[in-house]
Amino acid sequence: MRHKDIRKSATCVAALLWLCCTLPGYADETPPVHTTGCADCHGSDGLAAENLDAPVIAGMPAVHIEEAIYAYRDGARQCRYEPLMCETVKHTSDERIANLAEHYAAQTRRSSMEPYDPQLATKGEKIHGELCSDCHFPPDDPDVADALGIPLHGQRGVYLRYALKSYEDGRRENLLEAMAEKLNQVDSDGIEALVNYYASYE
Repeated sequence: MRHKDIRKSATCVAALLWLCCTLPGYADETPPVHTTGCADCHGSDGLAAENLDAPVIAGMPAVHIEEAIYAYRDGARQCRYEPLMCETVKHTSDERIANLAEHYAAQTRRSSMEPYDPQLATKGEKIHGELCSDCHFPPDDPDVADALGIPLHGQRGVYLRYALKSYEDGRRENLLEAMAEKLNQVDSDGIEALVNYYASYE
């Protein structure tokens, strides 16, 4: 084969490889490097399918993800339950925090696939409408990025119970007085109703 033909063949092979690597279905499935550490608990898609104790962060607006990471990094949130979280973000740069937030915000929130009681979910929907809906929008709401609170729909029950208890006993600071006031109106039965309602998200 002549040199000219060899160069032409090499060019064609390189073009084919580039095309295959950029087409859907052929893309590299390796998680983004900047999710290293976070993906161990939350997964690279933010659905935490391999760690049912970790919160679902897929589809959470970037601004809220940044606020949460900074809160852990700076000590506003204590890590009695999730010490690995504080260790992971302890030396995380502002640039990496922004990259992580953008990545997980772009992931699609899906059902948590947890079983739920339809009657409790109906009760929880009413409580959500009365106390929570002004600040906590569903993840697919077009205005979710402008909401004061994070999307709770599709979040796992074990994490919701832990987070709400943490606000009640002071392990987490309430960013708004209204949050504390509304939590005071929800008893343990109400929390279970809310957990079942958020688990019903599809």
